[in-house]
Amino acid sequence: MITAIVLIKTDVDRIPEIAETIAALDGVSEVYSVTGAQDLIALVRVARHDDLADTIPGRISKVPGVASTETHIAFRTYSQHDLEAAFAIGLDS
Repeated sequence: MITAIVLIKTDVDRIPEIAETIAALDGVSEVYSVTGAQDLIALVRVARHDDLADTIPGRISKVPGVASTETHIAFRTYSQHDLEAAFAIGLDS
């Protein structure tokens, strides 16, 4: 699995609408509205590098209201969050 963090500048008057549109795209696992120079951060998880091209410049960048994107590809995951969540399913105390 390839993970990319996509920093997105948008039309600020349409952030919720743009975020929902991006979140519905194949390959996009999460979208956050954030403070700072960027308006949104999207996490993209795909099987192949070629899928990044389909998802980021092919879909995210073409969403009306997206002004620009900056993509960072993750090399390694150091968080145990996903692993812990997977093993905790159905084990509520």
